[in-house]
Amino acid sequence: MTRRERYREETRGEAKRIALEQLAELGVEGVSVNAIAKRMGITGPALYRYFKNREDLLTELIRDAWRDLAEAVEDAAEQSAGRPPDERVHEFGRAFRDWAIGRPHRYLLLFGTPLPGYHAPPDTVALAHRTMSAFIGVLTAARTAGTTDRSTLDEQLVDWARSRGEGEVDPAVLLTAVRAFTRLHGVLSLEVSGQFGPMGFDPALLYRAEVESLLAGD
Repeated sequence: MTRRERYREETRGEAKRIALEQLAELGVEGVSVNAIAKRMGITGPALYRYFKNREDLLTELIRDAWRDLAEAVEDAAEQSAGRPPDERVHEFGRAFRDWAIGRPHRYLLLFGTPLPGYHAPPDTVALAHRTMSAFIGVLTAARTAGTTDRSTLDEQLVDWARSRGEGEVDPAVLLTAVRAFTRLHGVLSLEVSGQFGPMGFDPALLYRAEVESLLAGD
């Protein structure tokens, strides 16, 4: 890299670090390009040379978060290779929860309330699917084959998987994957936002119970 390219990457990296601090402290509405520029000792217009606008900066944070999450669960899937299928699913679930609990502001950026007027670029959709793809991989060995008769939902799930480059995947696996993401996200979203606190139980046990229920086909 040239000196100019290094400076550009360093400036972008510093801006994103400050934006993550704002995100953790104030939520997504608190991310301000002008405030970031002030912290960095430069003007707002100067920072706009590195990010076209606030949406562009948020997109960078979203890309980084999806990539970081995908790497965490892919590593868990790789490290658990060769273990019993159900254990691999639990390891995936553990890695997913650990990432969310350790980075609640980034989790909510991805899975919280949609940003008004924000439209994610196509490449972020591909990054997001890496997490689902890793899950499909560990579920494939843990689920028994489904019936040969396919419902309309089965066909739609198969078409969706093909469009994401998954190839031929048993619809039963795909249904379990989608149901799991729906249910596990529900538990995690409530946990990271502190909704379970007054109830006095360990959310980790509820999360594990959800994984067990999905493996049992409930």
